[in-house]
Amino acid sequence: MVSRILEEMKSRIQRIELVRMTGRVTRIIGLTIESKGPDAFLGELCKIVLPDGRRILAEVTGFRDNNVILMPLEDTTGLSNGCEILRMDSVLNVRVSTDMLGRVLDGLGRPMDGKPLFSSRLYPVVAQAPNPLDRRRIKEPLPVGVRVIDAFLTLGKGQRIGIFAGSGVGKSTLLGMIARNTRADVNVIALVGERGREVREFIERDLGEEGLKRSVVVVATSDQPALVRVKALYVATTIAEFFRDMGKDVMLMVDSLTRWAMAQREVGLSMGEPPATRGYTPSVFASIPRIVERAGMSSRGSITAIYTVLVEADDFNEPISDTARGVLDGHIILSRALAEANHYPSVDVLMSISRLMPEVADETHQRAAATLRNIMAAYNEARDLIEVGAYREGTNKRVDTALKYMDEINAFLRQNIDEKSEFEETLERLKEIAGKVEKELA
Repeated sequence: MVSRILEEMKSRIQRIELVRMTGRVTRIIGLTIESKGPDAFLGELCKIVLPDGRRILAEVTGFRDNNVILMPLEDTTGLSNGCEILRMDSVLNVRVSTDMLGRVLDGLGRPMDGKPLFSSRLYPVVAQAPNPLDRRRIKEPLPVGVRVIDAFLTLGKGQRIGIFAGSGVGKSTLLGMIARNTRADVNVIALVGERGREVREFIERDLGEEGLKRSVVVVATSDQPALVRVKALYVATTIAEFFRDMGKDVMLMVDSLTRWAMAQREVGLSMGEPPATRGYTPSVFASIPRIVERAGMSSRGSITAIYTVLVEADDFNEPISDTARGVLDGHIILSRALAEANHYPSVDVLMSISRLMPEVADETHQRAAATLRNIMAAYNEARDLIEVGAYREGTNKRVDTALKYMDEINAFLRQNIDEKSEFEETLERLKEIAGKVEKELA
């Protein structure tokens, strides 16, 4: 404990500025603050001294007509023209250590429980993705304890996948199930733009005590400044990189990528960027692949990343969904119709795909999954006739088989929130049902 305190004091002493460079607030427009000075660089942190003596963090986000443009990272109540601005000569870093496990941090990586986090290791929140040639190939499955995913959408260690859904169909609940049941060593969970009420609900109800023990939760609620919501995803990714550098298999879960993109849009528009598709600025579409590429395999460990994408008006082709699908290694679609039928998890198997399943699943597993997919597709094609009673048995052998086994398949796909399904048990049941179907079709 004493050594940690000494390291902390040493770190603070090293950051002291011997020559103080200052500026003054000259203009405040929307989310941006303009100042004359200080002589700062892009991305540098500054402190703004308010009239009541409080100091708030801000980041240099641009320059205009020899003025510095900053965006606040804290509440600006009381900010006025002429406030002094102090350089910090540093960018945003996050303190990292294994003591983070079981802790809840804010969007800037600071503990929210009031307890200190001692660490002398600093990781910059803006970093480069691993060199493509340093990335190991994805060859191992990563079971998540959710039958429908392990059976039909098997994930690989280092894969990036999206959960696409409208509001209220079980995204957060599914994330909680994965966090509790996954075989990953560490979970890093970013809650970006969530309502404050939902944070504690997710931690206590969805994540649970067992899930929290091996998790780090980063929270930036919807009422916080847009730049803090943007930084929360960078902070969570940085923490995941720290554990990956230790050689661990990390599960990074982000809820949601859409709200992060909305915060990025707020920042871009306030900086004067022109709106592009549906008001999203060009920087949003440039930032998504940049942050996603930081996850994945490295030469030491892996980051398997799951990003939830909030689909507006159930339009799966809206701009953020479309961009995310293009850069991720697969997509899991949650269906409102299944949720309304009390079918949970409400995963639409036929619309979902894991692009890396052929790399990590053996041949018998893939064949069994394909057999049941074909049967579900046959049922789906004849659904209208079946529901109005117009289908006659014997018309189509595949549909007859689907009618016989659909209840058993649906029972396999459903799973209670607190139920964990072991990977080996899931595969055994999948192959058992597929075997019955193949015998029927023979």
